[in-house]
Amino acid sequence: MKSYRIKPTLTAVAALSLAINLSAQRHGPAAAAEQAKLLQPHPELQATLFASEPMLLNPANMDIDAEGRVWVTEGVNYRLFKPWGKIQPEGDRIRILEDTNGDGRADLAKTFYQGNDVNAALGIAVLGTRVIVSCSPKVLLFTDENGDDKADGPPTVLFNGIGGVDHDHGAHAFVFGPDGKLYFNVGNNGGQLKTPDGKSFIVDKAGNEVNGRGQPYRQGLVFRCNLDGSGVETLGYNFRNNYEVAVDSFGTLWQSDNDDDGNRGVRINFVMEFGNYGYTDEFTGRGWRTKRTNQEKDVPSMHWYQNDPGVIPNLLQTGQGSPTGIAVYEGSLLPDVFRGQMMHCDAGPRIVRAYPVKRSGAGYTGETVNMLTSKDPWYRPSDVCTAPDGSVFVADWHDGHVGGHHMTDHKPGQMTGRIYRLTPKGSDGRYAVSQKQTALSMLASPNLAARYIGWQQLNKVGAAAEGTLVKLWQGDDQRLRARALHLLARIDGLEKKYIGTALGDDNPDIRITGLRIARERGIDVIPLVKQLAGDPSAAVRRECAIALRHNESPEAPALWAKLAQQHDGNDRWYLEALGLALDRQQDKFFGAWLEAVGSEWDTLAGRDIVWRSRSKKTPDLLVKILLDEKTGEADKPRYIRALDFQSGPEKEAALIKLLSAGG
Repeated sequence: MKSYRIKPTLTAVAALSLAINLSAQRHGPAAAAEQAKLLQPHPELQATLFASEPMLLNPANMDIDAEGRVWVTEGVNYRLFKPWGKIQPEGDRIRILEDTNGDGRADLAKTFYQGNDVNAALGIAVLGTRVIVSCSPKVLLFTDENGDDKADGPPTVLFNGIGGVDHDHGAHAFVFGPDGKLYFNVGNNGGQLKTPDGKSFIVDKAGNEVNGRGQPYRQGLVFRCNLDGSGVETLGYNFRNNYEVAVDSFGTLWQSDNDDDGNRGVRINFVMEFGNYGYTDEFTGRGWRTKRTNQEKDVPSMHWYQNDPGVIPNLLQTGQGSPTGIAVYEGSLLPDVFRGQMMHCDAGPRIVRAYPVKRSGAGYTGETVNMLTSKDPWYRPSDVCTAPDGSVFVADWHDGHVGGHHMTDHKPGQMTGRIYRLTPKGSDGRYAVSQKQTALSMLASPNLAARYIGWQQLNKVGAAAEGTLVKLWQGDDQRLRARALHLLARIDGLEKKYIGTALGDDNPDIRITGLRIARERGIDVIPLVKQLAGDPSAAVRRECAIALRHNESPEAPALWAKLAQQHDGNDRWYLEALGLALDRQQDKFFGAWLEAVGSEWDTLAGRDIVWRSRSKKTPDLLVKILLDEKTGEADKPRYIRALDFQSGPEKEAALIKLLSAGG
């Protein structure tokens, strides 16, 4: 994480003295209440102080349970290698904050667990009686079966061997997905995933070791797994510090990523499954400053290798920053502009933003909308979550310095930490969470912890829940329909019925959800891709391409060729989805397309497909493009760079041909 501090205005000694004095003045409930007046919410929102020190200190990550209680991992013992060392010898705490009288302020705080195994833990997920805490090198599973708000005992280990110990770029938070699975990520110092005993690398469902050494994965990674940690899938790689992952009700993944210092390249990503996101060179692992053919002109694009074939494009770049927590708001309490959209904390520039997106071809376009800033220079938003009532909570690390292995308030009795609550402007501020919830109402909740409980209960009863779930499935709320669909398609004997209905739905997001469910349930996707291969939505066809990845059906090459023929030459998202499908079957798929288009391959779209492909026939076609007099000089570096991604004797023959022609 990038380092940010209050800009010095005095000498170094004077500035240090001032920082200490400020710290002393800033501590305590009265100071917190006064500083909360400096908050600047969106014009349609209001921000109130929910909790402050001494209830909590240095909130690194946060979750909200189905009862509306806020769980916090503290980072008092942050950077043990620094001069301040271990500030709290008994270890950091996991705190539970509760508003017992509904006035919108926490009045009860409990310690769920304390120990040196959770020092500065960067992630917490509360899932019923299970609490998952991410703290490199381990992901820990706590339980509270008796409901006394105390861990039942020492935690068990879900994963081990993750890098980034005592570092911001390690293991991050887990979230519950609509498919009943867990999603999580690790930053580039995390880079790997091992079994609970720490002795062996996890082998994912693609058959690859999760080792971060470029075989094929590099740098930061994002995963999906079963609730018990089995069935790991690597969903994306080559991020820098993808701090947290968010998944919406359609199963779409969103992340932020941290730029290198000074390059103004913080990015927001739509995570296309199995994609390379370009933090380093795909083959060499070299950094973005390394000179290369067709190198991008601007630094932010250069940083993410945006001109390389096989790199997924960025959705947004937000400039210099230190991004942290991200979530999707799927409630109805906040104004329309926030509904269904990402919410994201960037502690460096001290801001919480929303990113309203619109469909654009197979991908998205987005904009930024500020949710919460502050005139307080110590405001450092670290995480954002949605409560059961639809209000939004923001955790504030609250420090004059964030990232870069530093903090200002590292003396006992001076440390701070805040939680704020966002509600519509003019709200009375009360915080009421119903204690009489049904499984259906919990599944429909904007709160992930509630959705987990509802999902588990409805999934457990199976066919008996069909009638209940159909109420959501037949409703108008598309995200609730998607949640219901996931469960309906898990009922024995009804999978194909509901998936088939979904594939014929008017909403492309529902069609996408149906196809994703079919893949997750192990249903043969070939008949489904046949049905959708001519879909008017490029996003649906994108998912068809991804569904063909590693599919060895004899019908798969022709289906891929059909999808490829619909590429318009202007949709990088669609092109990269086609490219992802080529993995391990380059020659078969690409050959089927060449056979289908014949001599008409040389079009704008066709050149795009050649540029992205890595078949044995690709090098010769790249040389034909380069030697074609219609190819402009400005376009040639693009195709020369594509040759770097080819291999074998076919590449050597093509290069000789190019040199012989004076290329």
